[in-house]
Amino acid sequence: MLPERGPIGWPIATVRNGRTGAAYPDGVHTAGTLRAVLRRGDFRRLLGTRLAGQLADGVFQASLAGSVFFNPANRADPMAVAIGFAVLVGPYSLLGPFAGVLLDRISRRNVLVVANLVRALAVPAAAAYVWSGGRTGTFFLLVLAVVGVNRFFLAGLSASLPRVVDPDRLVTANALSTTAGTVAFTTGGLLALGLLGIVGTDDHGYALVAGASALGYLASAAAARGFPAAYLGPGAAERAARTTVTAVLRGLVAGARHVAARRGAGYALLALTAHRVLFGVALIATLLLYRNHFTDGPVFKAGLAGLGQVVAAGALGALVAAAVTPWVTRHLSARTWVTCLLLGAAVVEPALGLPYVPAAVVAASFAIGITAQGVKIVTDTAVQVECDDDYRGRVFSLYDTLFNVALVAGLFAGALTLPPDGRSDAVLAAIAAGYALIGAGYGWAAARWYRNRDLPSVDRPQPAGSGSRTVPE
Repeated sequence: MLPERGPIGWPIATVRNGRTGAAYPDGVHTAGTLRAVLRRGDFRRLLGTRLAGQLADGVFQASLAGSVFFNPANRADPMAVAIGFAVLVGPYSLLGPFAGVLLDRISRRNVLVVANLVRALAVPAAAAYVWSGGRTGTFFLLVLAVVGVNRFFLAGLSASLPRVVDPDRLVTANALSTTAGTVAFTTGGLLALGLLGIVGTDDHGYALVAGASALGYLASAAAARGFPAAYLGPGAAERAARTTVTAVLRGLVAGARHVAARRGAGYALLALTAHRVLFGVALIATLLLYRNHFTDGPVFKAGLAGLGQVVAAGALGALVAAAVTPWVTRHLSARTWVTCLLLGAAVVEPALGLPYVPAAVVAASFAIGITAQGVKIVTDTAVQVECDDDYRGRVFSLYDTLFNVALVAGLFAGALTLPPDGRSDAVLAAIAAGYALIGAGYGWAAARWYRNRDLPSVDRPQPAGSGSRTVPE
C-alpha cells in the first residue's frame, strides 16, 4: 500500500513495522529551514565531501575537455566526441545498477572514501598520458576510472542525504547540496582555465592542471572518513544480505518494482531523462559554435574561454533555481513547477538560440540552468522521500544511469544532425518541440496519477503555516 501523500504529492508518513518513517508535511518551507539544515554538523560534513569532490571534477574535466576538443594539436570532430563520451559512460551505465545494489549492501561512507581514493590514484596516471601526448586505450581506461567512479560517488551522496537531514527539510537540503555541487564543479572548471592561462594550453599545461585535481579527491576522502562506518546507511538488514550475482539481480528487480509503484517520482525521473537527451544535443551544438563559428568579442569570447562563460552562466541559473524552488513549491505544486520549467525551456531555446551570437547563448545557458536544476531538485526529493531507505541506493544508481545514457544519446543525435559550425534552425526547432512535448506529457501524466490516488488534496499547494504539521520544526 502506498503512503499517504501530502500537498505536493510526496508522502506525509510511511509506517514500516509499526514505526512511522520519513514524512513530508504541509508548509515545510519556513524561514529558518536553511539555517536548520546547516546547523547539523553531519550535513555540513557530507556537503564538504561533495564540494571537494566536485571541485576536483571541474578541474579534471575542464582540462580533459580542453585537451581533447580545443587543443589545436588534437581537434576531435563531433562524432569522435560523442564516441568518447559513450566509451567513458557506457561501461558504468551497464554496471551502475549493480553498483546501486552495493550501495544498499555496504557502508556508504566506505563507498565515498574508496571512490575518492581510486580517483586520486587514477588522475596522475591519466595526466602522464596527456603530458606525453598519448591517447591510448590505457589512457581512456584511466579516464573511465575517474569519470565512472564519480557517478558512483554522486549516487552514494544522494542515497546518504536523508541520513543527515530531517525529512521535512529535504527540498531545501537538495536545493543547497546539489546546487552547491554544481557551483563547485563550475568553480573547478574556471580554476582550471585560470591555471591554464599560467601554465599554457599545450599538452604539458593540460597535464599539470589535470594532475592537480587529485588534491581535491584526497580532501573529499578525508571529509567522508570522518563519518562512522554505518552512519550513512544502509540499514542492518540490508547490509546482512548476501551479495551474490543472483542476489544482485533479485535486488534490481525489487528496486525496479519499488520505484515503479511510486509513479510520482517515476514520472519526474522520466521527464529529467528526456531533458538530458535534449541537453546533449544542445551541448554538442554549443561546442561546435564556440570552436568553429564564434569569434572573440570585447566581453564574450570564443573557444574554451567562451565555453567557460557558458558554464558559469549555467551555474548561476542553478543557483537561482536553488533559491526559488523551495519557495515556489510552497505556492505551486511541484508538478506545476516542473511543467512550467520545461515549457519555459521550449520558449527560451529558439528565442535565444536563433540569433547565434555568444551573448544570447550565454543567456540561454542561464535559463536552461534554472530548468535543469529546478527539475533535478524536485526529482531528487521525490525519489528520496517516496523510496524506502533500503532501496534508495539502487534507485539512485538507476537514476544516475538514465541521466548519463540520455546525455550520450543526445550527443550522438547532435553529432549526426548538426553541421560543422553548429548552426541548424531545424535542430533548434526540434529541441524546442521536444521540451514542449515533455512538459505537456509530464504535466498530464503526473496530474492523472495523483488524481487517481483518490486523495482530493494531492499535489495541491498550501501557504506556509497552513495545515497540520506531521513533523514539527
